[in-house]
Amino acid sequence: MLAARGVTLPSRCVRLVLPRRAVARSSSPGAGCGGVHSPAGSPRLTQSRARCSPPHVPPGKLVRNGVDKKAVICIEGNIACGKTTCLKYFKETSNIEVLTEPISKWRNVRGHNLLALMYQDPERWGLTLQTYVQLTMLDLHTSAMTAPVRMIERSIFSAKYIFVENLFRSGKMPEVDFAVLSEWFDWITTNVSIPVDLIVYLQTSPHTCHERLKQRGREEEKVIPLEYLESIHQLYEDWLIKSISVPLPAPVLVIPADHDLQKMLHQFEENRDKILAGTAREWKRG
Repeated sequence: MLAARGVTLPSRCVRLVLPRRAVARSSSPGAGCGGVHSPAGSPRLTQSRARCSPPHVPPGKLVRNGVDKKAVICIEGNIACGKTTCLKYFKETSNIEVLTEPISKWRNVRGHNLLALMYQDPERWGLTLQTYVQLTMLDLHTSAMTAPVRMIERSIFSAKYIFVENLFRSGKMPEVDFAVLSEWFDWITTNVSIPVDLIVYLQTSPHTCHERLKQRGREEEKVIPLEYLESIHQLYEDWLIKSISVPLPAPVLVIPADHDLQKMLHQFEENRDKILAGTAREWKRG
């Protein structure tokens, strides 16, 4: 069983997985967090070793006042996986603060649609967009909280680990550009406290995302091929499911999201307590 803020979660509903990188570092018996498995297809929870103890903030690291009393949830997933639907549902039914990706800023940087430019010519505009994405996402993470719980669409972590990584791996970002973004990201995460208590991963097939993307008809997204969504999906799977790329900043709740709107709303309601109660700073095993 898992207990968080007084709520007990049945072990059959969650799965704790120790990231492989963390396992390699463990040398003493009992190090890290153990795991329980859930039935296939049900929501499950993945926890990194870093979350087994309260986070340590190095001296001099920039932090927000009172942050330990509040919780931060990041909603992650591919393009058109259902993040907007999830955020809208919780905003309308819960006493939480919801922050969406600042897409309007990316579409209008003093009159320039940087998002559209990047999709049209990623080799030319990838670094420019991702530098601005990193800045605007940092602004979201460090802004003053207005409610006990904050829910954010994606995060500065996925901006780097998914979208910057994809540009580099696909050959559309020169190594020097990738190095510059990595240096910035490493400096930010070393010197600025960016607390995340839970990641909700809306796991959706690339085909479903592609169909939804065509239906919603955003101008910048008309040039996105299925292959791009497949690459993003694989990076998310490597990060949040297999834990083979980079360490997890928080536990991960995986929700299958290939379903229609009504089924997804039902799943959000079904997992409401797990999501909102699962944001406790300290997790306990029992």
